[in-house]
Amino acid sequence: MAHDPRVDAYIAKAQPFAQPILSHVRSLLHQHCLGAEEAIKWGFPAFIYNGTIVATMAAFKAHASAGFWYGKMVTGEVGRDGPGMGSFGRLTSLADLPPDDALAAMIAQSITLIDAGVKPPHYATK
Repeated sequence: MAHDPRVDAYIAKAQPFAQPILSHVRSLLHQHCLGAEEAIKWGFPAFIYNGTIVATMAAFKAHASAGFWYGKMVTGEVGRDGPGMGSFGRLTSLADLPPDDALAAMIAQSITLIDAGVKPPHYATK
C-alpha cells in the first residue's frame, strides 16, 4: 500500500501526542492489509481495501481516534462505547490502543468480512 502524501501531511499537522498514535495505526494497516489504499474521507485518513473502508483515524486538540468500519463485528468486547469517536474512544497515548496482535486480528477480520461481501453494520438497514 502506497503512502498518500495527504495522510503524511495530516499526521505532520497533528498535535505532537497524536503523531505516534496515527503513525502506529497506519503502520499496522500497512503490515496487515496488503493491497489497501490510503485516502482522505470526511477530512480524515481512511484505509480502503477492495473498495470498502477498513479503518479510519483522526486527530483532535486533546485526543486522537482510530476506528474500524465494521465496528464491534471486528473489535468485539475490546471496542469501547462512550466519549470520542472511533472504536477505542479517546486516545491520548499508544498505551490506549489494544495490543498490536489484537489490532492485527481486527484488521484480518475486516479483510475477511470485505472478501465475503458482508455489509458494514451501519449499512445493514439501508
